[in-house]
Amino acid sequence: MISRRTILSGLAATTAAACTPQQPVSTAMPYPIAPPPPDRAMLGLDAVIDLSRSVTVTDFRAVRRSGMLGVVHKATEGGDYLDTAYAGRRPQAEAAGLLWGAYHFGTGQTSGARQAAYFLSVARPGPRTLLALDLEANENNPSNSMRLDQAEEFVQAVATASGRLPVVYVHPTWANGDPLPNSNLSLGARITPDSIVARCGLWIADYHDSPEIPVAWEQTGWRLWQYAGDESVGKPAYGQTNIVQGVSHCDRNLFNGGASELQRFWGA
Repeated sequence: MISRRTILSGLAATTAAACTPQQPVSTAMPYPIAPPPPDRAMLGLDAVIDLSRSVTVTDFRAVRRSGMLGVVHKATEGGDYLDTAYAGRRPQAEAAGLLWGAYHFGTGQTSGARQAAYFLSVARPGPRTLLALDLEANENNPSNSMRLDQAEEFVQAVATASGRLPVVYVHPTWANGDPLPNSNLSLGARITPDSIVARCGLWIADYHDSPEIPVAWEQTGWRLWQYAGDESVGKPAYGQTNIVQGVSHCDRNLFNGGASELQRFWGA
């Protein structure tokens, strides 16, 4: 996500890909869909960004005109931190015609159920709000990283309260319980196919030319793929693919499907 890039940037591909020219306006959509870099052109719809308060937003209408369809914004972290930009940006994004989502950065400081309750109280999800759990190493305090049992409890609590599962943002190495390069940090356990976490849609974080699928999702694959991050505003990765009109910088994500499928997925 937005504020944690040391580990993922070390896993990024070293070859940058230039953006392709804008596609013609579709008669089915009011604005064109922004094309992904050439090496990802057949892999998904490049139409989702994720943000936190560290990103400057100047105009969500410009974000929509650039071809973006959805925004996932940080809402909470742990059991007591909220992103102060979340509430104010939501009506602006929705007024611009963007799908709105909320994510929670999980930590180890408190139970998954308590974190879920706090997240839902801040996110205030409607039937069209995408819900997401950010399950990764806490780089600022590794010992305070969310454990698998806490993640499972979080997912169960969100499902019970909202009637739907969140998507889970995770790096394949983390999901498989293996040590991360250059840090030796790990989730401490592998997410298995029978875990409730594996029932969630996979939002994979992988900065290579194609994403590695963790063991738990081998049969279902990914729904969202964060293919480029915001870690270097002045030196954007992959030929400026982290630049979108209307925001200073952002993470870029492909959706595994078309625009109509994205609309259905978002409200599922």
